[in-house]
Amino acid sequence: MHIEVPPVAFKELRGKSDGISSAQIRERVEETRATQLARGFYNAQIPHSQLRQLCALDEPGERTLEMAVRKMNLSARAHDRILRVARTIADLDHSEKVSAKHLAEAVQFRNLDRNYWN
Repeated sequence: MHIEVPPVAFKELRGKSDGISSAQIRERVEETRATQLARGFYNAQIPHSQLRQLCALDEPGERTLEMAVRKMNLSARAHDRILRVARTIADLDHSEKVSAKHLAEAVQFRNLDRNYWN
């Protein structure tokens, strides 16, 4: 599965940024980790028995994940890892549900991992 990401304009890369500060990013990460600990564990440690419940998908999410599994020929382990990463992305987005958008982003990370680090 390949999702087109528009390139960032050079002027935008070189311009003055009013973006998020490191302190703001750290705060988001700490909030997300607290959310995960409130469930009893960090997302990377979600027990297999609870994975489907904590990463419940709606119909578009199911289709996105199914397409990724089929097109990328993913193993069961890779499937579960994508769900865990998607759960983390959803947590950073302050979303109780894992959406197709979160899954697509997690799949992109998996695709980058496959293409550039193997």
